[in-house]
Amino acid sequence: MNVNLEYYRIFYHVAKYENFTKAARILGSNQPNVTRAMNRLEDEIGCVLFIRTNRGIRLTPEGEHLYAYVKGAIAQIQQAEDELTAVNAMTYGTVSIGASETALNSYLLDILKGFHLEYPRIRLRISNSTTPAAIASVKNGEVDFAVVTTPLEADTPLKTIPLLSFREVLVGGQTFTSLAGKVLSLSELTRYSLIGLGRGTVTYDFYQDLFFQYGAEIEPDIQVATTDQLLALVHSELGLAFIPEPLARDALERGKIVQIPIREAIPSRSVCLVYDPQRPTGTAARRLREKLQPACSARI
Repeated sequence: MNVNLEYYRIFYHVAKYENFTKAARILGSNQPNVTRAMNRLEDEIGCVLFIRTNRGIRLTPEGEHLYAYVKGAIAQIQQAEDELTAVNAMTYGTVSIGASETALNSYLLDILKGFHLEYPRIRLRISNSTTPAAIASVKNGEVDFAVVTTPLEADTPLKTIPLLSFREVLVGGQTFTSLAGKVLSLSELTRYSLIGLGRGTVTYDFYQDLFFQYGAEIEPDIQVATTDQLLALVHSELGLAFIPEPLARDALERGKIVQIPIREAIPSRSVCLVYDPQRPTGTAARRLREKLQPACSARI
């Protein structure tokens, strides 16, 4: 049986109002078209649905049975339409984000704050992980997009958009103030206690490669999991650390830590947006992604 679904929509309104003319008016049609549609529906399903009288119509037992199902289906469709309307109006929805520690603290948090104030009913689910893990989550469809730092590898069909360029500075606590007036080479840093992110992070690999280019080796004396921990340990005078300048800026300006000049140029890195353009994305995720991108022109 291949019944035109529009007939069921018309049937619902006729059965609900028990009147062809009123149903036609609600549907924006006319009484002859509604009557014709109901005659065809009865012919196609092979049973009488309405008893027609001079006073109007009433459902047959078969009509009552069909109406019970059609009413439930229409209610579900209406609920889905209402939810989609709420999603499009940004009063309902969820955004899942994979974020590396540095990207989260140096860029993403500020954007999320504004987004949450504008759309307080949108739920945000943030997975804080390494850059490779966040990119894998995008590829597997576990998150809507990722905000991570370079160096990174994102194979097709994933798309990478740079959002913010930043440099890292070498900093130490107040006991290292004497070093602020010197210019140290990377090889000289091996004389001091170094604090860094642990293996498995792109930051660890970045500095391993950088030191190797200049004929030096590095193995942090203290390895931590997050950038926040780097700054906390520097404050505690446990060693020197390379920290993204945006994160170190406040402590430097207040004199809580000191910056130590490095002879070699430290290459800049980027916070990047990574997403799969081939995967359908909800309205809320698209809106947040759009908010991330325009900001890059003012901040790079």
